[in-house]
Amino acid sequence: MSTVDRTSAAFREALDLYQNTPLLELGARADAVRHRLHPEPIVSYIVDRNINYTNVCVADCAFCAFYRRPKDNEGYVLSFEEIGAKIDECKEIGGVQILLQGGHNPYIPFDWYLELMRYIKTHHPIHIHGFSPSEVVFFSERYRMSVEEVVRQLREAGLDSIPGGGGEILVDAIRERVAKKKAQTDEWLGVQEEAHRQGMKTSVTMMYGLGESDEDRIEHMFRIREVQERTGGFTAFICWPLQPEGTAMSEYVKTDAVTYLRTLATARIVIDNIPNMQSSWVTMGLKVGQVALRFGANDFGSLMMEENVVSAAGTTHRATIAEMERAIRDAGMVPMRRRQDYSLLESDVAAVA
Repeated sequence: MSTVDRTSAAFREALDLYQNTPLLELGARADAVRHRLHPEPIVSYIVDRNINYTNVCVADCAFCAFYRRPKDNEGYVLSFEEIGAKIDECKEIGGVQILLQGGHNPYIPFDWYLELMRYIKTHHPIHIHGFSPSEVVFFSERYRMSVEEVVRQLREAGLDSIPGGGGEILVDAIRERVAKKKAQTDEWLGVQEEAHRQGMKTSVTMMYGLGESDEDRIEHMFRIREVQERTGGFTAFICWPLQPEGTAMSEYVKTDAVTYLRTLATARIVIDNIPNMQSSWVTMGLKVGQVALRFGANDFGSLMMEENVVSAAGTTHRATIAEMERAIRDAGMVPMRRRQDYSLLESDVAAVA
């Protein structure tokens, strides 16, 4: 359970920072933390591909425009061969990992996932960053296995790391309202801690703009910081606003760029024990994504060769590698490619050296 005390001095200080610090001062403070953690003027990014192996889902999240209910004519499950072909296309443009995520599909047996991992590692070897904590909790419940066993079997079959998808706001009152069928806060964080115990690294996310309070957003940051203090297993934090178009929350107003920059900067200051912060240019656009590099972000995320979930809501931004690198250079930084663990590719390091 949460140990976050909303009346504590640290919490009130973080909330005041978020709400009242002048924007440019907040950005400067976040940039100072970034510089302390990453003194070299390098902004990393990764070339990878999102592969959504199925869109069939029974979670019924109010904010999702991607999923289809079972038996919907638009529902699908990709074959191993289709997934393999997507991996090969990714590798052809220099991709070093895939992000493998899908809906909570009750008709796929657990062995299918294990066989898929083995198939990929045998025929299309690449780093598999896959199965968000919400999916792991779904597997645990659906197949009557412990989370520990689910993680262990996936890891032994070939899963390399776990993405932080489905984080939304880590406050149960919010999760119960917008995604009551999906992993609640302690379950979601429990998967992260279990993965860390088994030696896997994970990322962690925050999608805000769900009608939560500023206090809820700060609690989310504190919960993440608590886990990182115990495990040190988070590689990066990524935040972005709800994309309400085409969802059951379409009446919600998308938050603006200033809110995004304030949220990112506050997170960089509050969660200073997570080494990397991503700029979410895919949801905010290249210009705001570029500004984020002076508000605490040291990573430009992914080329994102394929993206289906955010774009299903009608809001997504595309860019080529050249456009991404230009945006980074125009911000006064040096672009360099990385792996999932944020180690830089040797070819880029040699080029800079």
